[in-house]
Amino acid sequence: MTAQTANARSERDSPAGPGSYLLIESKGNWAGPTAGAFLRDAVVLAEAGHRVRVFLVEDGVFSAVGNEVAEIERLAELGAEILVDDFSAAQRALGATTLSPHASLVGMDVIAAALSEDDCRGVWH
Repeated sequence: MTAQTANARSERDSPAGPGSYLLIESKGNWAGPTAGAFLRDAVVLAEAGHRVRVFLVEDGVFSAVGNEVAEIERLAELGAEILVDDFSAAQRALGATTLSPHASLVGMDVIAAALSEDDCRGVWH
């Protein structure tokens, strides 16, 4: 169990209730086992009842191409938001039509606003 998974379980049972997480993934699916582990941690947080937003930036945008990444599909089922950096997608010639139907192209202004929310916990990978 990763530290994030343990933290999610302890917070789920805390009197403060569920939290809000913005998980920022900058690595592609092929970057090694930690890229997938980060998305699996996001799934665990969402399953525990936390509000989860995943922001895919840099090579992380490739996780939102098509329907091939099971964690993206599961996150969508759980009501998590899948956000894709519009600049990173454009730099990699990815348009909205190549992305998962669960993903939304957004600018950095959306992420800045999310990170400034009082209860938001940002985690960058």
